[in-house]
Amino acid sequence: METNKSMLFLLFLAVSAVFADEDVFIGVNIGTELSDMPHPTQVVALLKAQQIRHVRLFNADRGMLLALANTGIKVAVSVPNEQILGVGQSNTTAANWVAQNVVAHYPATNITTICVGSEVLSSLPNAAPILVNALKFVHSALLASNLDRQIKVSTPLASTIILDSFPPSQAFFNHTLKPVLVPLLKFLQSTNSYFMLNVYPYYDYILSNGVIPLDYALFNPLAANKEAVDSNTLLHYTNVFDAMIDAAYFAMEDVNITNIPVVVTESGWPSMGDSNEPDATVENANTYNSNLIKHVLNKTGTPKHPGIAVSTYLYELYNEDNKAGPLSEKNWGLFNNNGTPVYILRLTDSGSLFANNTSNQTYCAAKEGADSKMLQAALDWACGAGKVDCAPMLQGEPCYEPDNVAAHATYAFNAYYHMMGRAPGTCDFNGVATITTTNPSHGSCVFSSIGRNGTFLNGTAPAIDSTSSSSAYPVQYLNNNAFSITLMMILGILGLTVVLL
Repeated sequence: METNKSMLFLLFLAVSAVFADEDVFIGVNIGTELSDMPHPTQVVALLKAQQIRHVRLFNADRGMLLALANTGIKVAVSVPNEQILGVGQSNTTAANWVAQNVVAHYPATNITTICVGSEVLSSLPNAAPILVNALKFVHSALLASNLDRQIKVSTPLASTIILDSFPPSQAFFNHTLKPVLVPLLKFLQSTNSYFMLNVYPYYDYILSNGVIPLDYALFNPLAANKEAVDSNTLLHYTNVFDAMIDAAYFAMEDVNITNIPVVVTESGWPSMGDSNEPDATVENANTYNSNLIKHVLNKTGTPKHPGIAVSTYLYELYNEDNKAGPLSEKNWGLFNNNGTPVYILRLTDSGSLFANNTSNQTYCAAKEGADSKMLQAALDWACGAGKVDCAPMLQGEPCYEPDNVAAHATYAFNAYYHMMGRAPGTCDFNGVATITTTNPSHGSCVFSSIGRNGTFLNGTAPAIDSTSSSSAYPVQYLNNNAFSITLMMILGILGLTVVLL
């Protein structure tokens, strides 16, 4: 994965009048199968830096819900599959779950949706008979707390429950699942909720054995004679995503349901795969997700429902290195666990969502002509109290050359600026730094142009005292003069004295 060379990254929803006031959105899924999962505050810092306003959790982790409090971020929490049987068999268990995981956090944490399980009908078939009961019990608990209008209840389903999906007009639900799906759809209809569907054109493409062109899966432009045409409706399809959404609409019509909107709870493309997964690449992942975001936010809609956009949660925020299965399973994320993007999304004219995109690249650099002593003091602070990783500037490392204070200060200033989510005041350094759109990268020394990581909450940089130092940073980064060496000796002696006392 070429994360060094292209440092990456980064809904008028209406089918019925009930959803006319809902705006179309792009959200992200937050998986947790990482060997080094960031702290919830780090996750939220990344979300805020990237201006991500909708998230879906695969559980109802208390730490995440507390970290999301008072952010305004809209949250979909989940009843994990392993808890479905308990919730679906006991109204009391469902009520307790809602009390502990929803009521206890709302409204400080803006919970808008409860996902009951994930792909239960295909991944946990023994729970299928009680799935609808689980949704009803959860909804009853919300009703008892007067939250049924504020929080929707649904269940994400795999697109594989829809058979004969092309042409879309012929699509229908797997007949063996209809005893569950029909009551489920009626519940969603009666509660003004939405039909949640996981849509993965990557798998449709892989399993088609060459029948589906790659460009059709990636939303790339097609010549008119390459578009797929539904022979029954004469509707033209330019991508797999739209065809799957319309297949869902037609499948619902097949069971006489016509007014439930679709929300896509998972969609994405892997950025890396095994040798037998040649299409799992950074370029394809970037192309798919960038095109998907633009497609949704432009409110294009589908051929069956033009202009009615389908809100979508991208899969997913982080690469999950602990996931089982092929290499591609571990590489669906937009970011690595340290907050560095896997690729830079191409989102020109798609609004402010995701700072990680080619239309939103800014850097922090040393001002031309700035006083060298002030630059050195600011550099020392950034590599010390500022907690910037300045190792790339060590001799022999990519950013050592040019070996001068202005170049090293620019690297440290930019790293701090992005580490702090480009918050106001984080590119000043007592007046010796300035924001620029010119990329200072050179050779193998690559500068981040987006929120570098989620380690620190957004905030304003503390004032830098140019006469102070800090024992927190390595001696390699102190200015190479007698004062700094003497200062370190004094600090060492003082520390030793404290120990002896």
